[in-house]
Amino acid sequence: MTCRVILIAPAMTPSLRRARFDDGDSIENPSAVALDLPAAGRAVGSPSVRCRETAAALGLDASAEPDLAGLDAGRWRGRTLEEVGAAEPEALVRWMSDPGAAPHGGESVREFCARVARWLESAGRTAGRTVAVVEPEVVRAVVLHVLGAPETAFWRVDVPPLAATEVTGAPGRWNLRLGQAGG
Repeated sequence: MTCRVILIAPAMTPSLRRARFDDGDSIENPSAVALDLPAAGRAVGSPSVRCRETAAALGLDASAEPDLAGLDAGRWRGRTLEEVGAAEPEALVRWMSDPGAAPHGGESVREFCARVARWLESAGRTAGRTVAVVEPEVVRAVVLHVLGAPETAFWRVDVPPLAATEVTGAPGRWNLRLGQAGG
């Protein structure tokens, strides 16, 4: 049984543009959101406003999956990286260099990656194609899991708005397909 999961990053938002931890803002131009996506057996997404709006703009009736929520940034939510770096430089460096650190009081990168990996392994038990509109950090976590890369590589994966990343396979055996989502 083969499973295909196409991960779509959300459209541009003011938070993404300013490198601000998600604060629930809306996508900037819903009418400009367009991707040529293959038909899917199911559509899911992160429960954030930007992912729900992106899914709707793509014509997807996506159900919110709590395990696909973005990384919980704790008290840093709504602040920019620049603001956090100015106020808590040591904490920011520790968070970005130690996957087990959570100086913001939220979720560590390690905890987050484990949560996303559990979701992917569970989703892999369903044959067919799933389209998932998810936060950029969810895509990062999936890429690390599929490649068996260390969590220290988390910040080395850039995910632009509306990027499509496809993984195929089954639990414990995944392949990564870069580029446009295919049929």
